[in-house]
Amino acid sequence: MLVDARGLESTTNVPYVIDSLNIFVEALLSYGIEGTKIFQGVEAEPTSVIANTHAAAYWLYLESPEGFRKAKPYLDAAAGNLHQVNEREQLYFQAIEFWYNGEIDKAIQHHQTIAQQYPRDIASAKICQYHYFNLGNSEGLLEIAQKVFAANTDLSYMYSMLAFGLEQCGYLPEAEDAARQAIAMNRGDAAAHHALAHVFDTQGRLEEGIEFMESHADTWETCCSFIYTHNWWHTALYYLDLEQHDQVLNIYDQHLWKRWKEYSQDLAGAISTLWRLELRGVNVGDCWHEPASYAVNRMQEQYLPFLDLHYIYALARMGWKDKVEEMYENMSTHAAKVKPCVRQIWTEITVPAARGLVAHGQRDYQTALKELEPIQDRMQMIGGSHAQRDVFQQTYLDTLVQAGHLNQAIEQLEGRVQQRGNIPATYRTLATVHAQLGQTDQAQAAQARAAQLTAL
Repeated sequence: MLVDARGLESTTNVPYVIDSLNIFVEALLSYGIEGTKIFQGVEAEPTSVIANTHAAAYWLYLESPEGFRKAKPYLDAAAGNLHQVNEREQLYFQAIEFWYNGEIDKAIQHHQTIAQQYPRDIASAKICQYHYFNLGNSEGLLEIAQKVFAANTDLSYMYSMLAFGLEQCGYLPEAEDAARQAIAMNRGDAAAHHALAHVFDTQGRLEEGIEFMESHADTWETCCSFIYTHNWWHTALYYLDLEQHDQVLNIYDQHLWKRWKEYSQDLAGAISTLWRLELRGVNVGDCWHEPASYAVNRMQEQYLPFLDLHYIYALARMGWKDKVEEMYENMSTHAAKVKPCVRQIWTEITVPAARGLVAHGQRDYQTALKELEPIQDRMQMIGGSHAQRDVFQQTYLDTLVQAGHLNQAIEQLEGRVQQRGNIPATYRTLATVHAQLGQTDQAQAAQARAAQLTAL
């Protein structure tokens, strides 16, 4: 039995297996591209439970049926040798197996047990954060990081994990402190850049966000496609709020929609960007066609509600009614048979949201309002971050305006002003709505504020 870089015992006597475990964990935490080395570890010792389980996790992160198919042989190999390994390895295998089986609640329970008994296993905690994130559980996201924090303060990645949990729970100064600590330890900690990007966005620190992200973008070149495109996506959001739409489209072309178009998160990021541009009144031309074409290939996946809602909206914007109907039927069928731990999320939130978002994409605003209004307070449960889910809130706001529910729209807009009072587009929409209600003074004041912000 040998010890890995975290001081954790692994059931192997092959040093190269330990090397591959260390490389995999580093890649997992850093969003690096060396995670594939775990497969060489499996080749070095095909009976290694921990190496096979990490290999399965690698494929599950693909978020696709292909990933699940490729994970299965590694889980089978690990299961055949489970009786030979220590308790931590058994717990970790069971957590990944539950992930594979869609029993996310049980996967989380096992990761929590590992965090309690083996807090140096930061890889397990990182995967647990991933599950909490996909459930929209901000408190869990923070709690698991806090549970293992004291045992892992030697790693910048621990601070970036903590920072993201703090930000999602609204502890913005603490989140910024933790992210900056991570960056002081490791300038290239892309997860820390990501957490800090959220702080800048939430606080409306747009120019500061651009300067910081672009000054660290060189470090993302050696990262995996997800964090590379996602950090550029955050950068694009700052330009969007500054109404520099050409710059948003340039980032889209050069960074967001260039690396790995088949990957779920890259596709969702591309769709989200076009969606937000259109909500700001920007004509994106034929940009919808290519991401929608990739979404067609994912119509039967139903891996995560957050992803499906992006895919189906892209299909709706292309006007592919048959494809939209087929995907909606797939989602409804899946919702009826999915594991109980997430069934309510699918049946009560995701399927109605799909109907509403499709209606908006088809410019049927009355139907969109009917479907979206009852679920607004529960949309966090579909997963994603606050920043990512804001596209759904913006769509609901646009639906209120287009459907003529102007007083409700003003309530939404005033709430957005309170959260971030320096976004010109918010005041411009507010001016339009006040004008439609005949509230001339309020309309003029809002328009003047929009002009003032634009001139800054």
